[in-house]
Amino acid sequence: MKLSTKVTELTAIIAPAVAACDVALWGVEFVPQGQRSLLRIYIEALPEEQAQGTQVTIENCAAVNHQVSGILEVHDPIAGEFILEVSSPGFDRAFFSDEQMHDYVGQTVSLRLIQAIGEGDKKRRKVTGILNSIDATNLTLTATDGEQFDIALSNIDKANLIYEDA
Repeated sequence: MKLSTKVTELTAIIAPAVAACDVALWGVEFVPQGQRSLLRIYIEALPEEQAQGTQVTIENCAAVNHQVSGILEVHDPIAGEFILEVSSPGFDRAFFSDEQMHDYVGQTVSLRLIQAIGEGDKKRRKVTGILNSIDATNLTLTATDGEQFDIALSNIDKANLIYEDA
């Protein structure tokens, strides 16, 4: 889950504005689309508030949108027009860092890999399964077909939680 230089730059600019709104920054997506780009910011309740069942509200999103709009006007890090979206990460949340996955051990995740894993004609770049463990360099996952994989974190292009209604 390597972040682009632009996303890293935007995150550094945006993070203080999000924190000022008493919510946590989950991640930032930047999609350049010709003359009109998309900047999507994911926020969630602070950990102590999550423990009490507090969720992100529309008011939180509006406050972050207002704060970030002002910061972006001052810093002007995006050339041309852009659309700013602010939302919660949702149930099928994307992971923006390896550290975020630690809280989801035992749950189902979907990975898109940079290089295929597996043997022979069973090689795959996409794998979905139960996240068994994660450390500083690797994760272990049991795929839906029962096959177990040790995957280098550096080989993960994109990772999402798969919501399962309990």
